[in-house]
Amino acid sequence: MDNVLHPLSAFGWIDDRWDNCQTDRPLHSSPTYWYEGVCPKQREQLRLPRTAFVETIAQRLMQQLANDNRFQQEGKMYGVLLVQLPSGELRVLKAFSGLLNGQDSVEGWVTPIAGRDQVAVEEAWTITQLEVIKQELLALQQIPERQQYQWLLQTFHQQLHHRSHYYRERKQERQHQRQLLKKSVIGEELLTALEQLNEQSRRDGIEQRHWKQQQMAPLQSLKQMIDQADARMQALKQQRKYLSQQLQAQLQRAYCLTNFAGETLSLEQVIQGRMPTGTGDCCAPKLLHYAAIHHLQPIALAEFWYGPASPNGDKQPGEFYGACPERCQPLMGFLLSGASRRSKPFDPPDSSSHSTTSALSILYQDEWLIAVNKPAGLLAVPGRYADRQDSVLSRLQQTHSGLLRPVHRLDQATSGILLVARTDDAHRHLGQQFQQRQVDKRYEAVLGGVVQPDRGMIALPLWGNPTDRPRQQVNWQHGKPSFTEFQVIDRHSHYTRLEFRPFTGRTHQLRVHAVEGLGIPIVGDRLYGCQAAVDRLYLHARELCFQHPYLNHSLHLQAEVPFTAAF
Repeated sequence: MDNVLHPLSAFGWIDDRWDNCQTDRPLHSSPTYWYEGVCPKQREQLRLPRTAFVETIAQRLMQQLANDNRFQQEGKMYGVLLVQLPSGELRVLKAFSGLLNGQDSVEGWVTPIAGRDQVAVEEAWTITQLEVIKQELLALQQIPERQQYQWLLQTFHQQLHHRSHYYRERKQERQHQRQLLKKSVIGEELLTALEQLNEQSRRDGIEQRHWKQQQMAPLQSLKQMIDQADARMQALKQQRKYLSQQLQAQLQRAYCLTNFAGETLSLEQVIQGRMPTGTGDCCAPKLLHYAAIHHLQPIALAEFWYGPASPNGDKQPGEFYGACPERCQPLMGFLLSGASRRSKPFDPPDSSSHSTTSALSILYQDEWLIAVNKPAGLLAVPGRYADRQDSVLSRLQQTHSGLLRPVHRLDQATSGILLVARTDDAHRHLGQQFQQRQVDKRYEAVLGGVVQPDRGMIALPLWGNPTDRPRQQVNWQHGKPSFTEFQVIDRHSHYTRLEFRPFTGRTHQLRVHAVEGLGIPIVGDRLYGCQAAVDRLYLHARELCFQHPYLNHSLHLQAEVPFTAAF
């Protein structure tokens, strides 16, 4: 264990102070991000911070990586965990995600979570089979018949166009001749001449059909070969999917995680549902599992990307990132269980915490609908996993009977007005108003810079890349149209408060329009590049105006902005 427990001096710590200019105390450094989750047993909200102190350690590690060629070849996530020994001394653990140059164990770095070695033979065989499938798919995609077919098809259409024009002109000429004959010739002579023209028409038709058959024969032959290749590709893709799922299921059963309460469960037991590939290989689970089995107290954690940027550009070298929503976040509640650094109890809740307050603020309610002032950090509806069940809907279900269906959604990080229907008819009527853009929505946000125009309209097409969820991006080819009107409320030297009025309701619309349309992210929006050390997203659904589905009058609801003071 000693070779992976690094002293602070390895990262520039001298006599309880960072050399040069850093003076932050490690146990009192302000959080810049929280790793958090709900304890499955005690239903407590558990939290572990990323702090400025541990970020400095990570930055010193990046400087060390820059001097080692092993870390320059591929981009990946790295992590550092500040821990405290029973003696009170501080140490640093470091980990990398997945494999480093094909190796899962590297001296000085936290070892992988136990389990992968149990299925090593099956994994190696599956990887080999997947590579064979990949190569065959590439070969089938590149068969010469595809290019030949496209060339012949293009040639056929070009020739068909010219021939059709030629035969059309011949037909028009025959029609003209018929008209002249009917004016100048009569009797048997007219019938004979017309029959000759009709015979020409029949010959042209036969000639055209015969030509098409000749041209289509090689095309049909090539198309048959391409169809056979496509059918084989489809079968290979199904086989690849099956092999991947089988391997993933084996890995989930084999990977065993231990938390600070001394509990050990497999991935399959921790997350009762399908997990993305590579879940057990991420930095945060590796570090927390290692600290737990060696009885080390976690103090702060930081993960960052180092090396070339990720292929889709969502990870940039030197940037810090939080727990990935699909792989790591669902594990946090279990992994942090038993750690002494935790937030207030989740149930019963602490009224001072915006994300764990059970008593929702009701802005309006009648027998058809309820309007809630959703706090930031609370889901609108329950998530997939056990640690994401707390939501507006689940809390309302504890105090209201009957049908409850949210009419629209707000991001978890966004606060403000959320409508919940209490009947199917109300849900349908209100949903139609949202779909037909008859609802007037006003948001208030604080952007981390100075917005120059006083007002304007942002029109950008938004698309959710399936390989980069939940991030949305501007995509002029695949994106859906989205429109937002904005107006500046107040400007200061380093931030701008403004009103957003969205006319469409795309996922993350205001967040992307802020950073892509105005060039400045909303304060607290780490997903889209804001690095400000704040505890929430500064975006609030302030006003909602719509037609009541039954009372024949409009409702204008308002929710006070919770971040009115300048920061």
